[in-house]
Amino acid sequence: MTQVTDHGGGVRSIKVPIPDNPLGHTLVYVVDTDAGPVLIDTGWDDPGSWDTLAEGLAACGTSVAGVHGVVITHHHPDHHGLSGKVREASGAWIAMHAADAAIVRRTRENRPERWFAYMVAKLEASGAPEEHIAALRGTRTSARRPSTLPGFSPALPDREIVPGELLPLPGRRLRAVWTPGHTPGHVCLHLEETHPARLPGRGRLFSGDHLLPRITPHIGLYEDPDDATVTDPLGDYLDSLERIGRLEPAEVLPAHQHPFADAPARVRELLDHHEERLTGLLSLLTTPLTPWRLAERMEWNRPWEQIPYGSRTIAISEAEAHLRRLVKLGRAEAVPGSDPVTYVAV
Repeated sequence: MTQVTDHGGGVRSIKVPIPDNPLGHTLVYVVDTDAGPVLIDTGWDDPGSWDTLAEGLAACGTSVAGVHGVVITHHHPDHHGLSGKVREASGAWIAMHAADAAIVRRTRENRPERWFAYMVAKLEASGAPEEHIAALRGTRTSARRPSTLPGFSPALPDREIVPGELLPLPGRRLRAVWTPGHTPGHVCLHLEETHPARLPGRGRLFSGDHLLPRITPHIGLYEDPDDATVTDPLGDYLDSLERIGRLEPAEVLPAHQHPFADAPARVRELLDHHEERLTGLLSLLTTPLTPWRLAERMEWNRPWEQIPYGSRTIAISEAEAHLRRLVKLGRAEAVPGSDPVTYVAV
């Protein structure tokens, strides 16, 4: 059953399912404007998800064809996946931050085999065992068509979200706040209007995956085979968190789970969590470890032996992002001559 929630003040949300994913759904927000409804994110590109989005829009008193624009918080397929179909059905514009738009362009230009080869090389460098890498080697050489692989043909945006500027939503004040970390071009969207229930604070914040009420978003290395820049995603994320805390919105409308208040308190929890995690990793790095071995010893939401294949690959990227942060802070370093590279606390 399609679930639509009215948040007041011309804002509703639709729970669009994510197939075979523990997150369950993406909250797609429908914002009324003088030019027609504007969506914040669209959900996963799947027939069932599309039907849910269409049914939800009908329950909101509109339709896919009536959508005026689409604002994307970040390029991941559970947020950007259905954007192209919405544009085809409605003629709506699609807006995205330039950094994520660049990733979309490169994803479309590169064949999936190139991405798989890149990931194989990354996993080899992390010290992953051959039994883990072998499955990816098989995918790389398979005849599976790119069109069957989610996220390999994302829609090109036709408008740029510029940090600090108001988006072109007639009759609304929606300002873009650049919050890199989860992705290089992740944005939150600050609705600078009085809260419909008069809650104390400064408007409402559509937070995408940046700020969630009960889980910490994945912060891994920015994966891009065409960009060798040494980035610090965790550092980006922590800086972005502090920026959001200073906004003090009355309510946060996230892309997953449920709305919540007291954003500064949640920001403090996440900052403390990551500091505790970095400190804990230093205690593990008294002995040199590869990123894979470090990930095996880190605390996750379940024992390492129970983590499925794809989630282990994501966990390695998260371990590497934390290592990158420790190295940048001068609290850890790579062991010279190690292959695959190992890291040790300083």
